[in-house]
Amino acid sequence: MATGTGAGAGAVRIARLGGLWRVTRPWHPGLRPFLRSYVGYWEAVTSPYEARLVPSGRATLVISLAEPFSEVRRSGMPGGGSGRIGSLVVGLEDRPAICVHPGGQEAIRVEFTPLGAYRLFGMPMSELTNLAVEIRHVLGPEAETLVDRLAATGDWASRFDLLDTALLARLGRGPEPAPEVGHAWRLLSGSAGAIPISRIAAEVGWSQGYLTRRFTQQIGLTPKAYARVLRFRHAVALLDRVDTSLTEISMACGFYDQAHLNREFRAIAGTTPVQMVAARRVEGALALPRSANSSKTGPVPGR
Repeated sequence: MATGTGAGAGAVRIARLGGLWRVTRPWHPGLRPFLRSYVGYWEAVTSPYEARLVPSGRATLVISLAEPFSEVRRSGMPGGGSGRIGSLVVGLEDRPAICVHPGGQEAIRVEFTPLGAYRLFGMPMSELTNLAVEIRHVLGPEAETLVDRLAATGDWASRFDLLDTALLARLGRGPEPAPEVGHAWRLLSGSAGAIPISRIAAEVGWSQGYLTRRFTQQIGLTPKAYARVLRFRHAVALLDRVDTSLTEISMACGFYDQAHLNREFRAIAGTTPVQMVAARRVEGALALPRSANSSKTGPVPGR
């Protein structure tokens, strides 16, 4: 297991979080506008697991340095299973997925803002919506060479240096998002999905239909679907406040009532607010009770 702590962009920190060892260091300044999370991890105790992944409003790059996933399958999508898959790219999601791993996982997970991912991947984000795709199909054959180099590198600081260099180079030549889409994304994000889409369209000077087409192409979800995910994420954050009731959360997040809140959690996360509070959560993954997640649960993956 690579555990070095070279200097690079800052000191590497290693800490145990539940069933994982988690590795971080300060992000490179050139990457900060595009990132939301950047961690390495490996299992503290090797064990097969199955976990439920819930939408985050972000796009994800997972670089597998050891055992690949057995499968990533999307709920509500016929034929939505990936089969055996190693390093992968996940676009924006509006429904849950089940991640299955045989154990022995070691990886680097990077979460991007939607427009950061648009620049990095250099393709319409709508082509990645609710999909887990092998890294070479998005970033080209050179990505597999990078994965091999990362797996062979002797310490985490050097791994982060290699990945930083590759990400910066690709971001530097990626497509520029439309300013109107960027402004619309910031308005939606800043309001946690509460601002009406018609108001956003008026502010950016586009028709609502044209905004929806351009936003979907560059973000990966329609403005309405992205707003739903943002409201869900806001509700999840409020669940961690012990003094906040479900009725108060429903009102704060723009749901009609608690029944509406429950329906949205079922649709977006495949669970209920009460089950989510009870579940072990790590970086967007849920280890749910056996009754809610039909097979054995173990350490949740770093997503």
